[in-house]
Amino acid sequence: MAAPLKDASKLDIWKRSRPIAPTFSDPLEHRAFLKFRLAQAYRIFGKYGYDEGVAGHITVRDPIRPDCYWVNPWGIHFKLIQPEDLLLVDHGGKIQENESGPSRWLNRAAYMIHSAVHEARPDAICAAHSHTTYAKAFSALGVPLDPLTQDSCAFYEDHALYSEFRGIVDDREEGLAIANALGSKKAVILQNHGILVATKSIESTVFFFISLEKCCKVQMVVDQAAAARGLKPRLIDPASAVQTWERLGSEMGGWFNGIPEFQLLEHEEGKRFEYVPAS
Repeated sequence: MAAPLKDASKLDIWKRSRPIAPTFSDPLEHRAFLKFRLAQAYRIFGKYGYDEGVAGHITVRDPIRPDCYWVNPWGIHFKLIQPEDLLLVDHGGKIQENESGPSRWLNRAAYMIHSAVHEARPDAICAAHSHTTYAKAFSALGVPLDPLTQDSCAFYEDHALYSEFRGIVDDREEGLAIANALGSKKAVILQNHGILVATKSIESTVFFFISLEKCCKVQMVVDQAAAARGLKPRLIDPASAVQTWERLGSEMGGWFNGIPEFQLLEHEEGKRFEYVPAS
């Protein structure tokens, strides 16, 4: 007989009853779902104003050809991206002719950064980088985030700082340097540039990107308020920060927190994933 609920920890209960990510027996259906989800992710970024002209990119590793990833064609607004627009690109930067959308213009910086990240991190399914307002501002300080809030603890000892800026990323060396700075962590602050997040799902990447942008804003607000009062911010102690990270900073935590963003988009657009096999 199952143990009474009062004898089980809340975390154990949640683990047994939590939702799970969809699985696919058909690799073509899996590919179609990831393309649909990636296009949604771009439109979510567009809704939040995470575009900066033609800068910014989100990629997802292809489940059929793991040496390739899907990315947006350069020059199309995030809010307009649809699955059929996406480009399939290998780690050498070659656009795959048979699978890619009609616009074949690839952002060179996207290729240099994401190819390096996907090669260095075979566990990373999705990576996102853009020049968001608060991340750009905070990155100019050249410091990592402090454990100031419950939300920032999701990045406690799980984000890095790349403390260089050598202009637009247009060579492999710079892409490798960014991937090396990221290491095994889920996020990296790119000094004078922005942020990059890489995780095991599109949903968690989207959530942690949104959260990291907010945490950069909160850090600057707290620092300014503390300076105005002649105080130092009260940091969360390491033990509590680690405990919070275990819940909020996990892959499952990111995936679960990211799901509502996609639910809302589907409600607003009236469009959900439907797989139609090729005839």
